[in-house]
Amino acid sequence: MACDARCGHRVPEIVIGASLARRAGVIVATACWTAVAFAQDPAATTVQRIAREWLQLTDRGEGAASWDAAARQFKNAVPRESWVESLKSARDPLGAVERRTILSTSFTRSFPGAPEGDYAIVLFRTSFAKKEDAAETVTLEHEADGAWRVVGYLIR
Repeated sequence: MACDARCGHRVPEIVIGASLARRAGVIVATACWTAVAFAQDPAATTVQRIAREWLQLTDRGEGAASWDAAARQFKNAVPRESWVESLKSARDPLGAVERRTILSTSFTRSFPGAPEGDYAIVLFRTSFAKKEDAAETVTLEHEADGAWRVVGYLIR
């Protein structure tokens, strides 16, 4: 038995321990949430959202819509019908997306085979129905109109 400092009554030690554990848990959870909230770069949040929205089009098999939403460089490199066919042949064998998690987001000014500009690379770990562990890379370009758009997509 332990003594309650507030009123001098004897209370089981488990009550004091549980109370301290709850307080410590709340403090740790609050600190972690605060660190995550402040650590996220607004630009990273933006490109992650755009990459996820674009991937949702591919997840639904909307190849033409994903091409329409892509960057000018993407459209210049791949004709619409070719993209629709390529996406179908790459994604259909994998089955539906079961889980997708962002692994990293990075920004660069240069990208192999592309003119200098503002690029973002968002790497996802994705689990498909027929391929449990895949990596998806979505590359975005910050275009002249101020919008981020997908300029590249790779599945490994």
